Amino acid sequence: MEEPIWVTVIVNRLFGKPALALLNALHIKPDNPAYPIPNHVSMELLVFLLSVIFFLWLKARISAERPGATQQVMEMLLTNPLGIGVQDLLHDNIHHGGDQYLPMIGSIGMFVLFCNLISVIPTLNSPTAAVTVPLACAAVVFVYYNMVGILKNGPLGHGKHFLGPKMPSPIMGYIMSPFMLLIESFSHLARMLSLTVRLWVNMVVSEILYALFLGLLLGVSLSMSKVTSLGYGLVVFPLLIPVIFILLHIFVAILQAFVFTILPVIYVAGVVGDEH
Repeated sequence: MEEPIWVTVIVNRLFGKPALALLNALHIKPDNPAYPIPNHVSMELLVFLLSVIFFLWLKARISAERPGATQQVMEMLLTNPLGIGVQDLLHDNIHHGGDQYLPMIGSIGMFVLFCNLISVIPTLNSPTAAVTVPLACAAVVFVYYNMVGILKNGPLGHGKHFLGPKMPSPIMGYIMSPFMLLIESFSHLARMLSLTVRLWVNMVVSEILYALFLGLLLGVSLSMSKVTSLGYGLVVFPLLIPVIFILLHIFVAILQAFVFTILPVIYVAGVVGDEH
């Protein structure tokens, strides 16, 4: 049973009773009935709330003539000289018409980024370190790009993507189609699994490394301080070394958010690519 963090305590005081009633109605037993809303859900709610406040604040300060530093940083997420912004990726992979997919893909990528980075704040956890959160994001991506394919090409046109490449002989096509349908179906489901596991494992490892090395360094410093007075000087290391792991965590958070952005772009490009 996980120990609830302070955010979870507050969220459960506000919404715990209705959440518990809903779970009971659905015949779902929470791990901790005293706190039916777990840490990762409360952290998702916090990320959502902070995101709304941040973007409302930013919207009121957007200026084309004198853009502020925050506005320029956010614009770099859309397009930048390196060509790795969300808009850049859409233009490179989908070409014309790619901007229509920007709101959905950009929102997913930004949500993952904020969820990854929030654990940099002491006492807070990354909701993406709980497997259900990456799984839910991956499921949204899976449903979204398949819906895009159906809307763009129709159910039959989209279904052709699951039949593999066109065979030189119609007879060979009829023979291979059932096998290709099975293979492509597993391949598309594997995309959801890949998105989930990649994000979840990297965030779990990043948080564990930070906590582990901080505990080890603090333990060594306290042990040495009992042996020699010089050991007291080692107490500064637990304050300095974790900075390296914080920077590593930030790098992993940004990298995984980028991966969770570029892969949906590629998936969407795959289902609408026949039009171009």
